[in-house]
Amino acid sequence: MFEGFETAEIDVGEARLFVRFGGDGPPVVLLHGHPRTSATWHQVAPLLVRAGHTVVCPDMRGYGRSRGPLFTADHAGYSKRAVAGDVVAVMRHLGHRRFALVGHDRGGSVALRLTLDHPETVSQVVFADCLPLTEHLSRVTAEFATQWWHWFFFAQPDIPERVITADPDSWYRGDREAMGPDNYDEWRRATRNPDVVRAMLEDYRAGLTIDRRHEEADRAAGARIACPTLVLWSLQDDLEDLYGDPRTIWRRWAHDVRGHGIDSGHHVAEQAPEALASALTDFLQPGPNIEERPLTEHGHES
Repeated sequence: MFEGFETAEIDVGEARLFVRFGGDGPPVVLLHGHPRTSATWHQVAPLLVRAGHTVVCPDMRGYGRSRGPLFTADHAGYSKRAVAGDVVAVMRHLGHRRFALVGHDRGGSVALRLTLDHPETVSQVVFADCLPLTEHLSRVTAEFATQWWHWFFFAQPDIPERVITADPDSWYRGDREAMGPDNYDEWRRATRNPDVVRAMLEDYRAGLTIDRRHEEADRAAGARIACPTLVLWSLQDDLEDLYGDPRTIWRRWAHDVRGHGIDSGHHVAEQAPEALASALTDFLQPGPNIEERPLTEHGHES
């Protein structure tokens, strides 16, 4: 996987992130969802490099080979605000002060937080198969609770860890052929690690508590995304069935929203990589020419 890419473990203070990066040109960050790692992008990232981008794929803190801080009762160490700060720190470490951002699933929640907290760093943002957490929670129905019950199970203390780690291979199901053998093997190693499982659960616990409060504060303050925004969703998944056109909801959060569905299941980077890469390339190419100014060794612009 990721031929021609480099890898690094980057210390960002509270966390240490495993990162893949390669290519040359305007930078774009790809953020994976649950329970994947950065390897989920193994077919999409080379296509974006070929289209003329620098591509950065981190394992989010606690996922894959990245590690985060000790767990706390308020879940703040695994909040989307904390993870968004990691991404900004990684990109500054790699010499990029401004970049495009793609978030899938839980990575989309991080992308939203990063774009609102650090608007000066994001040139364009893409949300793939996701909505703001509060938009989901404000629309909880019996159908949602039945299909998305894992959100509320993962938020329980202690019990999910015992259930999942007792037989992670049965809990986390994946198709080795469909995912690609290297991607599958990396993902399977991660899901068998109790520390990774706990960190992924903390992601969900934060989502229903501290992340929710952060989004509610944004809404109260009238915060909105200023940069061009692309919304993509999987036609074989349930987002549109539950809520209708996702673009309508995202227009409550962003000024410039466009997008369309992709004929795929939820894990679109693995199931429809060419269609996803084409949508990303079409959106990112007309965007502003991102001129990078070199950074000093301390991360400040020179």
